[in-house]
Amino acid sequence: METSSKPRSFFQGVRSRELHGSRAPKRSYVDCLASEFSEAGAIAAEHNGPPMAISFGKTSRNSHIVAMSDEDGYLSLFDTRRKFSASASHQENADRTKVCDWVAHQNAVFDICWIKDDNQIVTASGDQTVKVWDIQEKKCTAVLMGHTGSVKSLSPHPTNPDIIVSGSRDGSFALWDMRCNSTSKTMLAELCICPTVVIKGAHLTPPAKRSRRGRAAPRSITSVLNLKDEVSIATAGAVDSVVKFWDTRSLKTVVTQTCPQMESNEKERRFHGITSLSQDLNGVFVSASCMDNSIYLYNVLQLEKGPMQSFSGGRIESFFVKSAISPDAAHILSGSSDGNAYIWLVNKPQEDPVILKSHDGEVTAIDWSHFEVGKIATSSDDFTVRIWNSENRYCPSTPSSSASRRRIMAIPGVECRRLMDKSMDMSKDGKSCRLDEGVDESNSLNPIKMPRICTPDSQKKQCMLDSDMSETFEKTPEATMKSPSSVLNPPSSLKRKTIRDYFVVPTLNL
Repeated sequence: METSSKPRSFFQGVRSRELHGSRAPKRSYVDCLASEFSEAGAIAAEHNGPPMAISFGKTSRNSHIVAMSDEDGYLSLFDTRRKFSASASHQENADRTKVCDWVAHQNAVFDICWIKDDNQIVTASGDQTVKVWDIQEKKCTAVLMGHTGSVKSLSPHPTNPDIIVSGSRDGSFALWDMRCNSTSKTMLAELCICPTVVIKGAHLTPPAKRSRRGRAAPRSITSVLNLKDEVSIATAGAVDSVVKFWDTRSLKTVVTQTCPQMESNEKERRFHGITSLSQDLNGVFVSASCMDNSIYLYNVLQLEKGPMQSFSGGRIESFFVKSAISPDAAHILSGSSDGNAYIWLVNKPQEDPVILKSHDGEVTAIDWSHFEVGKIATSSDDFTVRIWNSENRYCPSTPSSSASRRRIMAIPGVECRRLMDKSMDMSKDGKSCRLDEGVDESNSLNPIKMPRICTPDSQKKQCMLDSDMSETFEKTPEATMKSPSSVLNPPSSLKRKTIRDYFVVPTLNL
């Protein structure tokens, strides 16, 4: 069986990148905005309901497979590598590219996610349940029950596929662990799993719980994200534009929260709910699609500063319109109520976006292929899913050897010597440890060591410097709060940190 390839997140790879003295290998992605984007083909939604969610496979072997759920509860898989015919109808393209489909729920399926190396798909439905499906067998292996409203959003854990977070219209988000034993079963002999924890009223407004007409205030959780630090969750709701961040080890209170106008009052934020959240593969950036017709981009290490960029041009007039940041954090893709899809360059937010025109209805769910560079999918109320490709697909971005050398020279003497000793040990075992992209000395059985030439005084000073450096590495992250290295690489003797330690908790004027 082919092994899947999964890139590491920023939090998983930061220590390795610092020690190895080379920049993170940047994936070749679309370098400039694509007037070169062209439509590869359109697939018809075969059933009576429009598409509700779409998602490309998350491993390299299935990155060309797109899953689509619809309002009738169907789940369909299509192979986007199969050739689309320009003369064929949308229905004929659907028949040609379809891999399989089945009825997942007896109600609308609002969100889907791939787990366990793309062997399973999880579905969130208006029937208030979450189901786990074996794709090969098209069989439900578990039903997650506990919400009292439609389940609107799902997000799997970045490293543990048995852990899932879901958000519901009942105003709660729930954590699920599919390893938990279940004694009850449904009428179809499906295992029933209860939530590990449920947080109710996560996005209620503090003052009045009801409007002047006596109707309940909006409280729906519209989007949830399992962050890449493996212990934090981001949530957003229909009530306002606030994004909240939670620590799964202590869910009694919010760790921090952020919004577009950090100094604004509750009235100014009230009627602009968030339709979707997304994050890049490294987990450094979170995008929030807001009902004020803007998409806001946050740096998770600087949430107290509010959004670092905002993007406008499309129309976000319903909670079905979604947006997503590209895997390499270079672009933002969004649907729109005007029937178009929009793509912005993250580093040039003021430039006009590229507009993808083909749909005849509100463009809702969208997705980026993680491994087929430049491939995206958009879905619409016109009952189609359209596949787009960028002609400008491969743009090498190899770091210069001088940049690598500068990073190597920046490593402190103690760490450098430890690294060299480790490299020698690995070399003796027949393993290689690449420290520089231009020079590879790890394969040598007798690596050359330059002698240290110094006077007794300078040697004594160097020993004192090394001793001070060792003490510095043992300081707590709190002592050097502004240093990314100290925050993200605390000593092993300390408890594991999360986003709680990356920033000061901002206070919002509610």
